[in-house]
Order: sequence, then structure tokens, then C-alpha cells
Amino acid sequence: MTVGAALNTPGAGNQVDASVLQAREAAAAGLRSVWFGQTFGADSPQLAAIVGREVPGLQVGTSAIPVFGRHPLLVSSQAQTAQAATHGRYHLGLALGTKLLTEGGFGLPFERPVARLREFLTALRQLTETGNADFHGELLTAVTPIPARVPGAEDGVPVLVAAMGPQALKVSGELADGILPYLAGPRALERHIVPAVTAAAEAAGRPAPRIVALVPGVVTDDADAVRETATEQLAFYEQIPSYARVIELSGARRASDLAAIGDERTVAAEVRRYRDAGATEVVFSGTEIAGDAARLRTWALLGGLAA
Repeated sequence: MTVGAALNTPGAGNQVDASVLQAREAAAAGLRSVWFGQTFGADSPQLAAIVGREVPGLQVGTSAIPVFGRHPLLVSSQAQTAQAATHGRYHLGLALGTKLLTEGGFGLPFERPVARLREFLTALRQLTETGNADFHGELLTAVTPIPARVPGAEDGVPVLVAAMGPQALKVSGELADGILPYLAGPRALERHIVPAVTAAAEAAGRPAPRIVALVPGVVTDDADAVRETATEQLAFYEQIPSYARVIELSGARRASDLAAIGDERTVAAEVRRYRDAGATEVVFSGTEIAGDAARLRTWALLGGLAA
């Protein structure tokens, strides 16, 4: 994978059908991957499995499932099933989540998220790599009295983490295959994020991690109006400390300052900046913000860059 898109289907009568249709459009445009977010709506691994099954050759991923409110045994079952359904084209993304959604939605205290991430990843890797687990941590227990292997997923599942803070990057470098930073501009990637996760992977004897940069952006001739809409939609992230920190490290004042918005030349230059900063893959999000015509125009550009 080199260039992909996060799919979003606002106003669709059927989210699954609309996602399959968009995935076909993405593949036709030359994009290599499509990704699905996870909130309280559609189950993203199941959606990815369906899309990957319906659109052969397209890589599919989840970005990202919060570790609070989930258990490694259940997430492993979901991920392995999606991997078998897509014949090896599924990529699992995990996240720490946020205090607001964890406590407000699940009623769980948002405590020791990095420690939970470490235990979750440790147990999950046992499950996806061997089909068995015997993990007894301080926060989690994962044991398989009977095997948990899903036939067709014997090669395992790539695991990435939406990590951007120093501690989460260390854990991800040691235990995951890569990271999924969002709203982390080229400066933050190059100076802070890529060096930290790469050093952690090297110290753990693991291969160089994948850096899948999620970038909000769209190709449009009305950049000022679209950026104004993006400012409204992305303002939520400015209230979350981890995102506020990485926005600042990127040299930006607002989250929307990091959105790649403009004509083809402008957006292509932004993609190159992320690659030069160490991103191994670039995934555009929010491409639906200015309507279907702008979305397809954006995907045509990104597909050309992927080629």
C-alpha cells in the first residue's frame, strides 16, 4: 500500500452498500487501500471484511478500534475472520481512545491507557500469531482453553496503533507493526514521531515500523470555503490533549491548518511532504467534505500518485 482513503458515507440509506460502492470507485481510481473508522455505529472489521470480499485486490483496514471496552480475545476473532475473508488483505488498527467516549459511552474509567495498550497488544499478538494465549496481566487476562485460530488467517494480522505520544509510540514500536498518526503534520512526524517509534522497534529487534499517516484533505477550487468547513468539523480534536499536543508539534494553530486542501498541485505537494517526513503510506480522510465530485477528483489524483 502507498496511498489510500478513509471511507465515509454520510446520508447513505445503507452504509454497507454505500461503502462497497465507494470502495469500487476507490479501486477504479487506483487507490491501494480503504480504511474504516470505529465509533459506536458500524463494526469496522466486519465492514472491512465485506468490502474486501466484494472488491478483490483492495487492501482494507480499521482505523482504529479503542482498546477500552474491548477484549483481545474478541478483537482477535474479528480480525482473523476479516483476514480470512479477504485472503490476507486486512489490517487491524487499535487506539487508546478518549476519556470523553470511554467514560461517557462505556462507563469505564479512562485510567492507565498506555499500560492497557501494552497488555492488549501482548495478548493480541499471541492470539493472531499462534491462535492461543496464556496471558495474565495486571489489567487484562486472555486465556484460550480451546484454540482461537481462524482457518485462513494462519499468516497473522498486521497490527497498527493510532499512537502519537512518547509512551504510546514506545509500546507500538516494541509490539506493533506500525502506527496510524492522525493530524500529525510532516514536522511532527519527522522530528518526533518517526524517530521515537523507529528507535523503539530497533531496540526490540523488530523491523522498521510502517508509518501510515492519516491526512484530512480534498482537491477543490474553492479552498477557502472548504477549509472553513474543515475547521468546524475538526475542532473536536483540538479539545483532546493528545491531539492538541501533536497539532502544536506540527507547527499549526488549528487542526484544519493540517488539512491538505487546494488544487491538484497543492495536494500532491502535501503528499510528498508526508513521504519525505517518513510516512510509508498516506491515507486521506474527509474527502467527502466538499461533495462527491470533489471526492472523486481527489481520489483520481491520489490514485495517480499511487501508480
